[in-house]
Amino acid sequence: MISLSSSITGGVYTFNDVEQELKPIGFKLSDNWDYEHGYFDYKIADEVGYQFLRLPFVIKSGSLDAPADYATIEMKEPFLLSHKYNPGLDDNVREGNIRAIFDQFQEPVDKDATFPEKYISTGREVLAQVEQVLMPKRSE
Repeated sequence: MISLSSSITGGVYTFNDVEQELKPIGFKLSDNWDYEHGYFDYKIADEVGYQFLRLPFVIKSGSLDAPADYATIEMKEPFLLSHKYNPGLDDNVREGNIRAIFDQFQEPVDKDATFPEKYISTGREVLAQVEQVLMPKRSE
């Protein structure tokens, strides 16, 4: 993991503004959000796993269950992250057929693998785009 200093860190935004600005750039809301925090992820590469720029946030008010109700979020420090996976299907699945449909892929070998040097500049360039589109939307 490589932390990146950014002008968006500590900024408060409406969730809708952030999502509308980041989707066209290529970000998606990570599946592992909950009622207190979440992440917007930008996939940079998939070299023996995948590398991405992650924009973490915490919920200040409202809820992601009803983002149209003007949920507000505070952006935390962005970082570059690499997850390393074994290629192929998971041969250790011991559940029934329904469960196997969803759990067929390998667990990460290393959830915080070394981030490839050649993609660091890409991550910084994407973060500069994020700063450009989000700064005008900043509430605090």
